[in-house]
Amino acid sequence: MFLHEVIIAGFGGQGILSAGRLIAYAGMLDGREVSFFPSYGPEMRGGTANCMVVVSEDPIASPVLNRCSALIVMNNPSMEKFERYLKKDGVLIADSSLVKREPTRTDIRYFGLPATLMATDAGNKAFSNIYLMGKLIKETGIITPESFEKALYGVLPQSKHHLIPQEMEALRAGMAI
Repeated sequence: MFLHEVIIAGFGGQGILSAGRLIAYAGMLDGREVSFFPSYGPEMRGGTANCMVVVSEDPIASPVLNRCSALIVMNNPSMEKFERYLKKDGVLIADSSLVKREPTRTDIRYFGLPATLMATDAGNKAFSNIYLMGKLIKETGIITPESFEKALYGVLPQSKHHLIPQEMEALRAGMAI
């Protein structure tokens, strides 16, 4: 059965909601059932943000998750809050540039990726979420890289389309780790 339940969490301005939208759109392009449920604090930039994404071969009963099969965290508060939501044998991907705490659980698969450092070194800090999504794709197979690229064209405004080749480089780099 193909079912991926993902929570992505961090600060506003880190591309948390964009990442969720891209995964949902790409899942739809892959012919799957999808849901996307965003949540953010009172401040868009700098406040807390998280989203829940489900990609499934079957209809989805609810977009709200109390457990997830994969978790991406981009700050320490998100690690503190959401680690317990991860199912046994679930995948936890953390931006180790910003998340200094290791997970407390030993029944999960943990990957620390210095995504913000990688993105900064590559010239665009805004792509840190893309590196993490690359790792998610590699570890779970939630979507295909091809559908992700098509989703970029569908989700991003036309004025950002010139960045898509760089975003795909970041995705491939995340997948390579």
